[in-house]
Amino acid sequence: MLVSEKDAIDGARVLMKLGKIQAATAWHAAGYNPVSNNWRERVLQELIRRAEDIDADAIIGVDYSVEPVEGRDEGGIELERVCATGIAVRLANAA
Repeated sequence: MLVSEKDAIDGARVLMKLGKIQAATAWHAAGYNPVSNNWRERVLQELIRRAEDIDADAIIGVDYSVEPVEGRDEGGIELERVCATGIAVRLANAA
């Protein structure tokens, strides 16, 4: 699967945009980022799986964000998740 943070894939022509896709990690404690867990890589793999589910050849315009939980209880732990969005596309002459 080809992935780009730009709105194009170098050396390829976008034939059709299939639509916006998104993925997110599980909620975790805010600021918790152990060396053994790469949240960004995890969410990218989920985004790729979603693109493959709709027979996309590539994902363009990939963007990452950290989303906090809204309205937590007083004294509760602060939670967040890593989100990724992109546009699933089909490429001309994709192999």
